[in-house]
Amino acid sequence: MKYRIEWTYKTKNGLETVLQTEYLRLEEALQFAVDFEKTGRAKEIAFYDEMGTHWSKKEAEKLVKQVEEEPHDVVLYFDGGYDIQTKQAGVGVSIYYKQNGKTYRIRRNEPFGELENNNEAEYAALQFGIQILEELGVQYQSVILRGDSQVVLNQLSGEWPCYEENLNKYLDRIEEKAKALKLKLACEPISRKSNKEAHQLASQALEGVFIDSHAIVE
Repeated sequence: MKYRIEWTYKTKNGLETVLQTEYLRLEEALQFAVDFEKTGRAKEIAFYDEMGTHWSKKEAEKLVKQVEEEPHDVVLYFDGGYDIQTKQAGVGVSIYYKQNGKTYRIRRNEPFGELENNNEAEYAALQFGIQILEELGVQYQSVILRGDSQVVLNQLSGEWPCYEENLNKYLDRIEEKAKALKLKLACEPISRKSNKEAHQLASQALEGVFIDSHAIVE
């Protein structure tokens, strides 16, 4: 998650105006705020994250310490596999994140039954991934979503409309969960080749091979 600073600036002759920065990394925003205060002309300094949440300078200083100790810089890869003959599906998720100076990876898959099509399997995979983020305690952050489903990512970002009732149910649940966790979801469609890790996990779920790993990435 990035943050912008908003503050009231007062000139020598008493004129005042409200100024704001572009969105910055929290550490950078705090450095600028300290410099602004040193001028003696900045007051009522406030921070706003990309979700519009207001933070005081004291709260931002506390938050920057928490961020390092909690999962951050999260990237979620997802994929759904679907067998049109049996209507069985398998979902696969690979999540990378940083915590306390180390990089971690979660790899997990799960079978799903009686889905209508491949698009529903892709939505089920993304919902599965968001549930894992909740288990991990990820909140108040930007999360990058990467998958090879143009349908899911473009509908989630609002680029494409979603008319199918079964897909809208998934879309609503994902958006509601993201809102509850204060997550800003950044959608990045990628090729099947670039999504091979999640694709393999989804295929393994369809074959009855289940994976659940959580390890440090060297």
